[in-house]
Amino acid sequence: MTVYAHTARFDHGRALSEDELRRLAPSIFATSAHESRSDRFQPIPTIDILRGLMEEGFMPVGAKQARTRDETKSDFTKHLIRLRRLDDDRKYSVGDTVCEILLKNANDGTSAYDLMAGLFRVCCLNSLVSQTSTLDSVKVRHSGDVGQKVIEGTYRVMKEAEKALIAPADWSMLNLNTDERHAFAEAAHVLRFGDAEGETNTPVKPQQLLDPRRRGDTGKDLWTTFNVTQENMIRGGIRAVSREANGRRRQSRTRAVNGIDQDIKLNKALWVLTEKMAELKGFSAAA
Repeated sequence: MTVYAHTARFDHGRALSEDELRRLAPSIFATSAHESRSDRFQPIPTIDILRGLMEEGFMPVGAKQARTRDETKSDFTKHLIRLRRLDDDRKYSVGDTVCEILLKNANDGTSAYDLMAGLFRVCCLNSLVSQTSTLDSVKVRHSGDVGQKVIEGTYRVMKEAEKALIAPADWSMLNLNTDERHAFAEAAHVLRFGDAEGETNTPVKPQQLLDPRRRGDTGKDLWTTFNVTQENMIRGGIRAVSREANGRRRQSRTRAVNGIDQDIKLNKALWVLTEKMAELKGFSAAA
């Protein structure tokens, strides 16, 4: 499952129709709570919020829904929507960074209403995009008067998304030496493959997270290092060789991160790691 829809292309982006959204994530249209919820649980119909955001000019360009083993929850479970302004007529080029809004919700008790600021980078001319961060976040519990909280939270996150566009310009000016890049990769390696104690048991080496997937990502600056590492962590496909107990070689390849919560968690953690590296390099973000 992916949240990167073909409609999200940056050369001719268009909004997903409600029919397309219903196919990708039917739980977006839930207007009531799952039967397992108590009377105190107030459902937040995602489709109502989405229609309101569309009136403000934010259009859905990608969506996905989490899997559930309980078939009765399939129409209520967790989902994630990407929204972007499509009315500014901007033309994007390779390397550009675009701010978007990420909306997560569920009406089966598995998620609060969560609105996040996100950055997406145009990686190549065929409009491949990679999520670069999930930044400020506003959570609204399914209880009490949620309507006003959702509206206020939406505008706050929109402002934070715009602020975040400063980072690519600043971090691209910070060059990392070999030791700094290795330290960054080692920390990212633990984020991606470490257990609860921070121990890793994988044949994938930290250095492999620094291997660029395209010619334009060969720079040694912090912004490029961050993006290369992020894509290797999330997209998967890294090949590695290990030895079995009998000495035979065993080839493996890392899987993509498809879970909504794990994707968000890794992106947030990697963003914080990059901020800390920037601080060590003498750069402090403006408040």
